[in-house]
Amino acid sequence: MTTRIGILSDTHLIRPDEYFRQLVDLCFADVPIIFHAGDLTDLSVLDAFGGREVHAVHGNMCHVSSRNNLPAKKIIYVEGFAVGLMHGMGFHHHMEEHLLREFDKVDCIVFGHTHRPVCHALFEILFINPGTFIGSGRHGAPGTYAILEADKTLTGQILEVPRLR
Repeated sequence: MTTRIGILSDTHLIRPDEYFRQLVDLCFADVPIIFHAGDLTDLSVLDAFGGREVHAVHGNMCHVSSRNNLPAKKIIYVEGFAVGLMHGMGFHHHMEEHLLREFDKVDCIVFGHTHRPVCHALFEILFINPGTFIGSGRHGAPGTYAILEADKTLTGQILEVPRLR
């Protein structure tokens, strides 16, 4: 049986507004597990995910309450796979090399911070950066998120957040 995990990062919200909630419901409708890779800013953002299983880490833009209540990194086990979750702040060049030093024996590393989506394997480890969920790129670039599927293998894909406005 395949387990689907929704991944987002860098939401930079003070609170989850109705627009954000609509996007969450649309993008993660059939996803029981959510990974938030930091810079959610305020803990209340996690309320938008309802009854889903949520794993989150803090980022460099998070309020003190988020930093005090969320770890800087963690490992989550899904269908026998170890997935490292970390924002990635402080690493600007050679991000994957730095992240490899942070996690020992993981199958996948999920990170954020750069606002640039990534989904590729390196040294047999799947690296996923979902980009920024709320589009903040140049020229009105849409937001992005990722879906990770765990079955006999791990596969990921980057998707664009639909425009509702």
